[in-house]
Amino acid sequence: MKPAAPGSSSFRRVDSPLGRVLLVAARGRLSGLYFEGQWDEPDLGQASDEDERVRAGDAAVLDRASEQLQAYFGGRRRRFDLPLELVGTAFQREVWQALLAIPYGATSTYGEVAARIGRPRAVRAVGGAIGRNPVSIVVPCHRVVGSDGSLTGFGGGLPRKRALLGIEGALPPSLL
Repeated sequence: MKPAAPGSSSFRRVDSPLGRVLLVAARGRLSGLYFEGQWDEPDLGQASDEDERVRAGDAAVLDRASEQLQAYFGGRRRRFDLPLELVGTAFQREVWQALLAIPYGATSTYGEVAARIGRPRAVRAVGGAIGRNPVSIVVPCHRVVGSDGSLTGFGGGLPRKRALLGIEGALPPSLL
């Protein structure tokens, strides 16, 4: 089931080397980053054919997100500096905060993320929370791999996950 984009949200579609990306903002904060066709891309309703709908107060964050995303893809940015509106349960937000601690060029496993939040036995729940990350790339869920170094789940598809890890020089040795 796709989440609905609240009526007070703004959005902009931008091109990237990995396909079109939908940026979503609310209250001056980035609240979504989805690859076109991603399973959990929000339902924009009647606005689905538009490339942009920007409400007052959201233009600056959408501009910054677009610029920083292009710099990331161009190898000129390793960290994003954007205000975020991460909507989810307390557990999901805790997991997403842990993802923000995984440095550029590194990977972590689901088990390591579970341990980092103090819940080493909650690996499946951590995987579920990671799968619901609404701001991919910026909240780097692509940096989480299987315990054996394999590429597992990514809403934008495994080829994009591989490409993102390749950009960062973080592909596990078994995948080089």
